[in-house]
Amino acid sequence: MTRNLNNALNFVGSQLLWLAAVGGAANGMPWLGPAFLLLFAAYQLSPPCRARGDVALMGIALLVGLVVDSIMAATGLARYASPFPFEWMAPLWILSLWVGFALTFNHSIAYLVSRPWVAAALGGFVGPFSYWVAARAWGAVEFAPPTWPALLVLGLLWALAMPLLAFASRQLAAAGVPSITQVETGT
Repeated sequence: MTRNLNNALNFVGSQLLWLAAVGGAANGMPWLGPAFLLLFAAYQLSPPCRARGDVALMGIALLVGLVVDSIMAATGLARYASPFPFEWMAPLWILSLWVGFALTFNHSIAYLVSRPWVAAALGGFVGPFSYWVAARAWGAVEFAPPTWPALLVLGLLWALAMPLLAFASRQLAAAGVPSITQVETGT
């Protein structure tokens, strides 16, 4: 499979994951995002698609997402639909988005990995925008009124998270962190 085709499929898959997670949570099916993540990850981690460090980056993104969205929930700046396991913590469906997002760093958004300032600027805008869309179009997120403080905090958190994940992606690739199949087969 060509790299361009893989990157296009990676982008489409990540967008479908967003729709499944947000739409599922908004409609009382919070399991839909994690279920789609399993499909997306199975495809993206298959031998023709996987990249060095993808699995480790998924774990790092899970921790970053847990911090970012738990801050939003615990402070009351955001309230998430289908808040599982706890209302004050990032819900499972949004954590699946973070894990799936990690699978784009070595693929469809790889150009950001070596451009931390672009990653920060993009994260500061696109991150809050996607939450705003999830709130306005789907009702998957509800912001404490007025909305702008929550969006500002999200912008700051995402402006930090994006270059952090880009840096981690770069370091994992440079360190030669193996993919999951290399670990399983001992190669």
